[in-house]
Amino acid sequence: MPVIHHRWSARSFADREVSGATLAKVFEAARWAPSSSNEQPWRYVVGGRGSKTHEKLAGTLAGFNRAWAPQAPVLMMGVASTKFGRDERANTYAFYDLGAATGYLVLQAAALGLTTHQMAGFDHETARRELEIPGDYALGTVIALGYQGEPAALANEQLVERETALRERKALNAFVFDRWDHPADLI
Repeated sequence: MPVIHHRWSARSFADREVSGATLAKVFEAARWAPSSSNEQPWRYVVGGRGSKTHEKLAGTLAGFNRAWAPQAPVLMMGVASTKFGRDERANTYAFYDLGAATGYLVLQAAALGLTTHQMAGFDHETARRELEIPGDYALGTVIALGYQGEPAALANEQLVERETALRERKALNAFVFDRWDHPADLI
């Protein structure tokens, strides 16, 4: 699908808001992701620029993320319930399911002309406290979402270089095996 190749983890965001209707389409895609026992354990805490939630999420960011991510018109965090809702058993696939839902979310965003950037660089304790996330939810990533901006708008040259670098991916033979560490013959 072309949208897979179009998806990009941009750091520069245009000064353009994302409509509620557009955000609903992004979350609708996440809603249809597969999950273990159809549990759908994901939750997203979302805030538009200027909201308390956006401010709280921006305040949790670490390192380089603090320099660019607060400029995104939408910040969100994905979390996953670590217990099944029907019987409170441990859901050991909840984090996997959150990843699937977020994968659908970012591809739908790309199909709508948006860019997303997922970040692990944030203070987990602060995020849990500030967003009042219960202890039985695993924290995923903070996700910046919006329309891509110009790389030159970034705060420093190192960020500009990262934004304009060529995208690289491992070759299929580096991760598709027919037995451990032996590339599968796909042709």
